[in-house]
Amino acid sequence: MDHLRRRCEISRQDVRLRYRRLYRDVYLPHDVEVTAAIRARAAWLSTGATLVGLSAAAVFGTKWLDGDAPAEIVRNDRHSQFGIIAYSYRVGDDEVGLAASLPVTTAARTAFDVGRLIPERRSLPILDALFAATGLTVGEVHAVADRWPGVRGRRRVRATLDLVDAAAESPQESRLRLILVRGGLPIPECQIRFPDLHIRVDMGWRRWRVAVEYDGIQHWADGAQRAWDIERIAILEAAGWSVVRVSARMMSRPEVLVARVREKLRAAGCPL
Repeated sequence: MDHLRRRCEISRQDVRLRYRRLYRDVYLPHDVEVTAAIRARAAWLSTGATLVGLSAAAVFGTKWLDGDAPAEIVRNDRHSQFGIIAYSYRVGDDEVGLAASLPVTTAARTAFDVGRLIPERRSLPILDALFAATGLTVGEVHAVADRWPGVRGRRRVRATLDLVDAAAESPQESRLRLILVRGGLPIPECQIRFPDLHIRVDMGWRRWRVAVEYDGIQHWADGAQRAWDIERIAILEAAGWSVVRVSARMMSRPEVLVARVREKLRAAGCPL
């Protein structure tokens, strides 16, 4: 964050050789990567407006946000410079506070806006990470929704909140959980731990001893990881569990994926 500089703080030569302009009067060195948190702070330095949505989420420490996405602010004037989205929706005085010394909507109000304005497939990973970063509860976000009847997207955010799980450890895990539930399967538990076996699985159903594992690139590129995965699944199967492994390619065929998991659940006695 300290890399950001106002125009008046740097020389004309440095502007030309070492810095790039993020927003009006706000510059960042060429060798510093733009993160969502840096972009949020730059937007505040340029506008002085309250940060909302993805920018507020970034300030709270939410993982996996895109540093190239526009910053988001709220103010009466919706006109804004390139790279900043200015909203004019109403925000209660008690729904604004400070985080990292920046004016932001509260975690609950931020989650409400993310969930109602962004499609579920994109918003669920963000909400999972926001809940993990802040300790937010579903009840707190429902309380915000109760305050704003008739607001656009209110029904959408309530539906998405039913699926939020702060234990998710990657965006793909969140999307996988969404595919399973929207495919008609019971909501799985995330990050199931087996202390006696010293292992865990991405998600699954203890009652029916069915686990679902997302295999990211590290599971295929890292030989040691690959060997451990094989051993780990053998241990689970010896303990009476069925394991469905999911690749990125399988995620593009959700009907096949859901059918495969449904078959395992039915065989274990799940009434589907």
